[in-house]
Amino acid sequence: MSEKAVGKRPNVIFILADDMGWGDLGCHGNEDLKTPNLDRLAAEGTLFTQFYVNAPVCSPSRTGFMSGTYPNRLRIHHIVMPPEKGREYGVPTHVDPGAPMVTRQLQKAGYRTGHFGKWHLSTSSPEVPDPGQYGIDDHRTFVSSGPSWPQFQGGKLTPEFCMKSSELIFDEAIRFVEEKRDEPFYCNVWTLVPHAPLNPSDEHLEYYSHLRPNAGVPHLAARQIYYAAVTDMDFHIGRLLDRLEDLGLRENTIVIFSSDNGPEDMVIQNAGYGAAGTTGPFRGRKRSLYEGGLRMPFIVRWPERVAAGRVDTRSVTAAVDYLPTICSICGADLPEGKSLDGEDVSDIWLGETRSRRRDIMWEWRFTVFGHVVHRSPRLAIRSGNWKLVLNPQKDRVELYDIPNDPTELSNLAKDNPEVVERLSAKVIEWHKTLPPGPTADVCGSNFYPMPQENPGRKPV
Repeated sequence: MSEKAVGKRPNVIFILADDMGWGDLGCHGNEDLKTPNLDRLAAEGTLFTQFYVNAPVCSPSRTGFMSGTYPNRLRIHHIVMPPEKGREYGVPTHVDPGAPMVTRQLQKAGYRTGHFGKWHLSTSSPEVPDPGQYGIDDHRTFVSSGPSWPQFQGGKLTPEFCMKSSELIFDEAIRFVEEKRDEPFYCNVWTLVPHAPLNPSDEHLEYYSHLRPNAGVPHLAARQIYYAAVTDMDFHIGRLLDRLEDLGLRENTIVIFSSDNGPEDMVIQNAGYGAAGTTGPFRGRKRSLYEGGLRMPFIVRWPERVAAGRVDTRSVTAAVDYLPTICSICGADLPEGKSLDGEDVSDIWLGETRSRRRDIMWEWRFTVFGHVVHRSPRLAIRSGNWKLVLNPQKDRVELYDIPNDPTELSNLAKDNPEVVERLSAKVIEWHKTLPPGPTADVCGSNFYPMPQENPGRKPV
């Protein structure tokens, strides 16, 4: 590190993809989807393979990152919705602005803060708080009440915006970095891609023309659409990394990449043509408490402070750790009078491999769409190597040794009753402390209408 950078508080850029699966990155083993700039980020930083978000859908997952608090505690059980729909699901129109926020803590510590791209900690209604009320100085967002882009008309995703969203979002992030380069800054860059609807350009689609169906089929392939959109996003990530280099900010800027939850399933109508994201070896997708819904990419680059080319396969970290870790690294105070669910894992980011001090717990109250194999029980807890997935009434109880069975295929509950008893007591007690609310009838069920035995009529 240069003498000039020594002692300076680091800048932070947090890039968050939307519905991108753990297996969508080249550095995670994907040989078909090209992500050269994310692979470059991993080669220049550390890749954490056991990183979890704290919910399997958008708004609660983002709340976990920003607040250091389990989103369920804040009544963010599902995506935030307009009042009538929100009452049906038991969720508010926005996250409480008084909740802990990493942006507010850094703003108080003298950082200039920005947020560009998706928000979804509120609805788009003008009656709800805009991002500025959460400790953000400069913002241009969608799914929010704040300033947006002309292409985002009437709060709706136009085809034009979907095609250009990554470029537009990273243009704003680069502009912010250029303007704030002489003072410490924090910047969220939250993409639309690869959330549906996707509308990649002909140029991007041509890059994956080899994936088109055989001659005579007048349709694009789902993988072609999905891959083209992700590779375009990756290109604009590269633009931002290059601009940091040009401005001399590379070595004193922490760049972080992750995704909010697992990939969407093709049974969802607006994603049926392009839901080609992959969870790699994991079971579960978006909305599921199995690994594929919760285990996300997590890359940290901070030259000469975070080891380059390191892969940490053993440390278990989570989105709720983000606020206390960033505050620790940046010299910001933790929220006064607030109890956080995350822990400071700055030592892990900086090279130590260790066990967690706190268990991680999840709840999902609603439907898990798609194949029955993804339909997890309602609650989950990760404690050491164990992950217990169960319903509160214990009609489904599944125990997995995650490092040795990451695909969650070998249920060890019957062989380890003492582990089941200990962990179920913890997560059920935690569940009782959460704000009550509606629960889908199919929550926690993996029922499938199999044909039943029927002797039928005698042959004539």
